[in-house]
Amino acid sequence: MHLAHLRLRDFRNYVRLDADFAPGFHLLLGDNAQGKTNILEAIYLMATLRSFRGVGSAQLVRHGQRGYFVGGTAVGQGEHRIKMYWSAAERQLSLNGEPVRKLSHYLGVLRTVVFCTEDLQLIKGTGRARRRFMDLLLSQTSPHYLPNLQRYTRAVRSRNALLKQRVVDELALESFSVDVVKLGSEIMSMRRELLPKFSPMARLAYRRISNESEELRMEYQPSIKGDFAVELGQSRARERALRATLVGPHRDEIALLLNDRSAAQFGSEGQKRTLAIALKLAQAEYLTAIHGSTPILLIDDVMGELDAKRRSAFVPLLDKAQRSHGQVFMTATEENWPRDLGQLQCWHVRSGTLVRGDT
Repeated sequence: MHLAHLRLRDFRNYVRLDADFAPGFHLLLGDNAQGKTNILEAIYLMATLRSFRGVGSAQLVRHGQRGYFVGGTAVGQGEHRIKMYWSAAERQLSLNGEPVRKLSHYLGVLRTVVFCTEDLQLIKGTGRARRRFMDLLLSQTSPHYLPNLQRYTRAVRSRNALLKQRVVDELALESFSVDVVKLGSEIMSMRRELLPKFSPMARLAYRRISNESEELRMEYQPSIKGDFAVELGQSRARERALRATLVGPHRDEIALLLNDRSAAQFGSEGQKRTLAIALKLAQAEYLTAIHGSTPILLIDDVMGELDAKRRSAFVPLLDKAQRSHGQVFMTATEENWPRDLGQLQCWHVRSGTLVRGDT
């Protein structure tokens, strides 16, 4: 899988950009605040419909403009033309000239894994970050997961809206409760099945880059401990007081433990960073195992900041990407460019322009 062409209009600091990319390694080289990360963000946006920086679409529009356009050609099993436009008044997403009606038909056309400083939130942030990580992984590997998650989310929102009313419609509440239990049970079942497959990959990745000094364990901690319908009913009094649905997969947690102690609470900054990298390496390996081809790797100013041991952990994944004619995009400055990564295509980024250069 690779991105053959990228087109940007009024996206971040890019007025216009049209660039063709071959499979292989691409180094985006330039000073800070020139637009290197914006290119990675655009590619990730096409793959997931989200920014990995955790910002809304309004912040992606170039200053003074009404909206942005991001488009490209993804080559995997066939060639796919992607077009996205966003403004406050209009949103469009099309695939091969046809409007996208269901996200489940779109996600997976372009698969990416990003390595960035924001990854630390997987360890240090709230449970929401870890749920999103799990949800994205399942959405990229199971066609049924995302539709179930979307329906569950709508049912919880509708239920919450009823709980906020002064007089609650009990029949309507019960109807949405049935949906929440049914869909939520399916989501928890799929999450529960994922962990035994994914966790060993994360554990091995962590072991490779930590000198085997600690043992990583991932533990799925659903908010439902027994019968979902019973626990939902038992929480009714608290729900009335807090006006929200208090149990279900939207409250699940993934515990990340080093030697059986919370990495967030007891891990050093180095351990947390190593763990964040290990989770992303495992994500890439898991997607490769499921789909038979490496996802596009987006490495944002990370390699130059890593010591040789941590950088070497990327080598098997980069080798696999090269052997399978995959694609890697890396950003760096002149000062922190890791020059031991072998053959790559260099691009110079200056003030929202991208120029092909020599390495």
